[in-house]
Order: sequence, then structure tokens, then C-alpha cells
Amino acid sequence: MSDLHIFGIISTGAAGLVIALGTMLPAIAMGRAIASALEALARQPEAEKTITRTLFIGLAMIESLAIYCLVIALIILFRNPLLEYFLK
Repeated sequence: MSDLHIFGIISTGAAGLVIALGTMLPAIAMGRAIASALEALARQPEAEKTITRTLFIGLAMIESLAIYCLVIALIILFRNPLLEYFLK
């Protein structure tokens, strides 16, 4: 195997790891946030608007982490700056 093949395998594995962790961990965080919001709504139903607004802002922030991981994985796969080093 040449260095280029090994680099491709490692890059693909790293991208897979980034996608796996980048979707699994925000999903767990979203589940915990939703569970906490439902618990807060059960305790104080009169604060529904504030809790719901805060929940949606928090979910958007958590989801942005997963999107950033997707972008990084796509950069690793399709536009890896280290690839030019191996092609020389």
C-alpha cells in the first residue's frame, strides 16, 4: 500500500468518526434538553412561553454543532489540505 492509500483510509475513518460522534452527542444533548423542558413545564405550566422559547433556542444551538461536524467531515473527505502534500 502506498502512502496515498493509507492517507485515504485514515481520512475516511476520521470522517466517519467525526460524523458518528457529531451526531450521537448532540442527539443525547437534545434528548436531555427536551426531557428537562418537559419536567419544567410539568412543574410550572404558567411559564410555558419562556421555557418553550428557551428550549427552541437551545435546540438550535445544539443542532448547529452537528452541522459543524458535518462540514468538517466533508472537508476531510473532499477538500483535504494535506492531500496536496501526498500528491507531490
